[in-house]
This record gives sequence, structure tokens and C-alpha cells, in this order.
Amino acid sequence: MAIVKMKKLRVVAMAASREELLRGLQHLGCVEISEPEHITAADPAWAALVRRETSDLSATRSRITDVNTALAAIKRYGDVKDGMFVPRNAVSEEKFLSESAVEPAREITDQVCQALKDLSRLQGEENRLASRQAGLRPWASLDMPLEMTGTAHTLIRMGVFPGGTDVGAVRTALGAADAAAEVYEISADKQQVYCLLICHRAEEETVTELLRPFSFSAVSFQGSTGTAAENLAALDQELAQNRQAQEATVAQITQSAQARDALVLYADRLSAEAAKESGRERLLTDGTIVFFEGWAPAERIAQVEALLEHLGCAWEAEDPTEEEYPQVPVQLKNNWFTRPLNMVTEMYSLPAYDGVDPNPLMAPFFIFFYGFMMADMGYGLLMMLISFIIMKKARPNGPTMRYMIPLLGLCGVSTFIMGAITGGFFGDLLPQLAMMLDPNTSFTAMPALFSPLDDALAVLIGSLGIGLAQIFTGMAVSMYRQIKRGEIVAALCNEGAWYLVFILVGVGAVTGMMSYALIAALVVIVLTQGYGHKGIVGKIMGIGGSLYNNITGYFSDILSYSRLMALMLAGAVIAQVFNTLGGITGNVVTFFLISAIGNALNFALNLLGCYVHDMRLQCLEFFGRFYSDGGKPFRPLAMETKYVDIHQ
Repeated sequence: MAIVKMKKLRVVAMAASREELLRGLQHLGCVEISEPEHITAADPAWAALVRRETSDLSATRSRITDVNTALAAIKRYGDVKDGMFVPRNAVSEEKFLSESAVEPAREITDQVCQALKDLSRLQGEENRLASRQAGLRPWASLDMPLEMTGTAHTLIRMGVFPGGTDVGAVRTALGAADAAAEVYEISADKQQVYCLLICHRAEEETVTELLRPFSFSAVSFQGSTGTAAENLAALDQELAQNRQAQEATVAQITQSAQARDALVLYADRLSAEAAKESGRERLLTDGTIVFFEGWAPAERIAQVEALLEHLGCAWEAEDPTEEEYPQVPVQLKNNWFTRPLNMVTEMYSLPAYDGVDPNPLMAPFFIFFYGFMMADMGYGLLMMLISFIIMKKARPNGPTMRYMIPLLGLCGVSTFIMGAITGGFFGDLLPQLAMMLDPNTSFTAMPALFSPLDDALAVLIGSLGIGLAQIFTGMAVSMYRQIKRGEIVAALCNEGAWYLVFILVGVGAVTGMMSYALIAALVVIVLTQGYGHKGIVGKIMGIGGSLYNNITGYFSDILSYSRLMALMLAGAVIAQVFNTLGGITGNVVTFFLISAIGNALNFALNLLGCYVHDMRLQCLEFFGRFYSDGGKPFRPLAMETKYVDIHQ
């Protein structure tokens, strides 16, 4: 339960063995290959001697895109269920790395991708045909070839007027000008009026000017022959053939769903190849040898050594210097109880390499606080059940779910225990049900040590007390870190002095000698809070600033823990309100319906609300006491998979 100690590696190997070296490192999954820029930048001779290794990373990423596209198509058209908690298949490493399954999976991927291209082309063609059909439909009743534009002496034009145009007024205008032209209305809709214009060729310009005020626009169907009705019939046939082709293409994609297991294995295999190729790009080479620097956990150096010795590599491993600490990747080593808290730590920020792993310190508080706020046996049972089922059936291994689900179960245990202490089981569901069935029943409340509603002041005092305990823990860790760095006086004058102040005030409150306790506390503050400030004025300002900042800071921080009481009360009240509403109906079925809806909403609200407020207490009130963040996550060359689990 600490930050894993890292060793800095420098390795020189023969270029001929680089593939076996990379594959071996990936199998171990415990070596992070560093970027080499600082080497070539610090020593130009390196830049002249070695160069970055080339790789097929771009091509591999392109294949990953293709297989993910194929999987998405199979999921869409093949009716494949792929939820958040789908169980991951277990495969051996030998099968995972086998080349026998790669080629068939690649062929299926290419087939699905080609089918998608064909489907996209067919859909585009369908849209084009449908657009032509929509343009021709208003002219369906016109029994005239679309290619006809007139005779030797007449001009024939198809055109449109804006919707609502009075065609009679158009004819009147043409007649008033004594123009040799006529307009025939073919059809109309809300947007346009479709008309046929026939005029003498000699008066084309005159007629065009007469129609301009009516916003007449000519329409033509280039390349079309025959009547509109004949073209519509041909388009109907083409559309039917197009849709048949689409159905056949979709059926081909659907049939590929049978090979989904092979495709997901291929997708994970490509991801592993991409990781290996990315590692290859970090190698430096002159064509004969390869060189790289990296990081490995000290506890696994023996395994790395065995691999490097087997391949005949020259190598060294050493502890990082203090100047290198900001570049050292951070890996946390936790047990089953504290590991789920990685979710909180990684969401906030990993600790610095020379910092403190907060998980063992935070885990008891986080889990207890969550249960304190939820405090209901029914909700706790649901949380444990959900966690157990998901972990048993789906075995989540994603970057978030592998921590979130176990954490849900641990918080469920805490919630159940606090619910047993406060007598909450879906609020007061059982007493309400008993009173509805028998108004004279003596069962009016669950057994409890205390009730959040009846003992609100005690709950508030308890919330502030456990908050003070967490703050004291953070102060103790801060003192430990200062003493470890040799800053013993600073530790005693800072956190140590305020420890003594709190103890004196507490003793004064218990014994009734508060005035003497305050005087003693003031003496402690005056003697210690000027440490580190020069001159009398500086020490006086240091004492005043420390007095103001720490009193207001500690007061506000401790008061923040009152949210524990607030959420406990809110959850209990909401559940009780819905149970009471259900009991008013006097009907058992209605009671359970209303209670189930209300408790479901309350449960969902509290799942999120308790998590958010718990996170706030840890990240602000607790971490602020001792936490040094900014650690770089440890990213070893490994076989990270999304769909399958690899076993030896």
C-alpha cells in the first residue's frame, strides 16, 4: 500500500533481436520505454550516431479503425447486444498471438468495410433517385415528352410560379399585352404552381418580360426522354432494384456477425501491435544496435533481467535521482480494500513520486462517509448485489469500471451497517406497511441506536467529530513527511502546535477550565507561529496571520463535514415522504408502487450526491493537508485489451 519504487533502465541490444525484445517486454508488461528526445538534445553526438526506429504504427492504426468500423456495422445491422457489462472472453496468450486467426479476421474486416462502402454508395444513389422522383412527380399528368422544347414556330417551356400565384391573372396579363402565348396549369402545391408555357418564338423576349413580375422560373430535365409518367415508372423500378441491393448488402454484413468473436480478438490483437509499434518508435538505432531508456518497478527487475540476459543485452538499472523525480512514472500498490480508491486518486491526480499514496489513508474515511450519508440497509443491499452480479458476470476490466464496481460494493457494506445502526430499510417502509395493515400495531419503528430525524443534533456533532478525526489524520501525515525530510522544528511549530491547541481547548471544555486552556493555547501560538519569519515585525505578522488563517481555516474545514448530516437527513426524509404517500392510499399494491418509485429516485439521487460530496471532502479538506500531486501515470508496454482477458 504505497508508491512502487522505480528503477531507471538503460538497455543496448542487437538490432536483430529487437522484435523478440519488444515482444518479451510486452509479455512482462512492466517496462515503460521513455521518449528519447532529452538524450539527443543533451548530446549532439547521440543525434549523429543513432536515429529513431521506424515502425508500422500508422498502418496498424488504420487497421484498428477498419476493424472498429466493421464491429460497429455488425452491432448496428446484426442486432448484436453489446452493453456496458458484457462478459469478456478468456483466451490464452498463445491463441491471442497466433497468426492463424489474423488473416481470416482481416478478410472479414475488409469484406464488411467494402460492404459498408457499397451500402453508402447505394444509399447515395437512392437519395439521388428519390430527388429526381420528387422533381418529376408534379409533372406526372403532363402527357408530353420531357425533351420537347417546341416546334418550328412555337417555344414550349415547363416552369414554376411561387405557391399561391393566380394563373388566371398571368393569362390576363399576357392577353392585355396581346402576346401570342398561353399558360396551362399542370399541378400545384403549397410551395409552387407548375405550369406549361407555349409562346411564339418571335415573342420570347416580350413574354419573358411579362412573366418576370410573377417570378416565373423555367424547369428542365436534362437527359430525360419520354413523359414524366414514363420516367417515374422507370425510377420506381430503379429504386426497387436499389433497395434490393441494399438489403443484400445488409444481409452480408449481418452474416458477418457470426465472426464477431474473431473480430474482437483481432481488434485487441491490433491494439497490442499498436502498443508494440509505439514502443518501437521510442527506440534509437544505428542499424546494428538499438538503445532505449525506461522505467520498471524495482520488485520486478529480476524478471526484466532474465529477459535481457537471455537476449544478450547490455543493461543497467539504477535508482532515480531527486532531480529526476518529476519524470519518474507513478504506480500505486494497493490491496483489495484500498485498490478501488484508485478511481478517486486518478480522477484527482496521481501523487508525486516522492509523495504519499493517499489510498490507504483515504479508504476508511471515504467508505465510512459514503455509508454515513446513505445509511439505509435496503440501499446497501442493492449496492452489494449490483456489485456482486457485475463482478461475477461481466468481470469489468476497463480503466474506470474495474475500480468503480468494487468501490460500490464496499460502500454498500458501509451503507448497510449504518442503516442497521439508524434503523433505515428503504426509509421506514416496514413500519409504514405494518401500520397500514394493522393500525393498532406496536411496530412503529425499526430497532436503532439513534434516528437521524429524532437525533439531528447528535448526528451533526458526530459528523463534525469524524471530520475532525480526518483532519487530524491529514495533519499527522503532513508532520510525518516534514520530519522525514529533516524539518523537525517546522513540523512541531506548524501541525504539532495546532495539535496541542486542539488538545488544550478540548481539555478545557471537558474540565470547565476554558479560560486557562485559551491562555495556554495563546502562549503556544505565540511561541511557535513566528517560526520561519525574520525580525520582530515579521514574527508578529506571522503570528497574526497564522492565528487568523488557521482559526478560520480549521473552522470552515470542520464545518464542511456537516454535509454528512445533511445528506443523511435528506435521504431519510425523502424515503419517508414517499412511504407515507404510499401508505395514505390504504392499498398494498399502490403502496409498493409509490414506495418503489420514490425509493428508486432517492437511491439514484443519493448514489451520485453522496459520491460527489464524499469526493469533495477528500480532495479539498483532506488532500489539502498533505497531498503532493502531479505524478505521471506508469504506462508500461503491455497487452491492454478491450474485449478479451488474456491468461497464461
